[in-house]
Amino acid sequence: ITMSALRHALGFVAVALVWGSTNPLLKRGSQGIEKIHKSNRLLQLLAELGFLASNWRYAVPFLINQSGSVLYYLTIASADISLAVPITNSLTFLVTTLVGRAMGERIRYQTYAGIALVLCGVTLCVLSKVT
Repeated sequence: ITMSALRHALGFVAVALVWGSTNPLLKRGSQGIEKIHKSNRLLQLLAELGFLASNWRYAVPFLINQSGSVLYYLTIASADISLAVPITNSLTFLVTTLVGRAMGERIRYQTYAGIALVLCGVTLCVLSKVT
């Protein structure tokens, strides 16, 4: 494994950790948005944006999540995109599930089976590029 490949792999893992850990926090932070009701779509949109922007429980995870996006774009600038996307997205799915579970969300066994299948598929993609 080259130093460049290791750097890319660490970048993908870091992005997945940031995205996956903030996704459940974004969900939790947006609770209450469904109670906003305005007379038209534009006012509804503006009220919802105002709710999210003024709610630190949403805004802080959102900013952290976006820092993961910056890291992602910096990482894929020099990486093989056909590996970057499936690796990052599958690991994000895994981390989101695990963090959601740690926060008390009920996870069905089918979700764990799906994660296993996705990880197997990504492993095959990686192996096909390495060999």
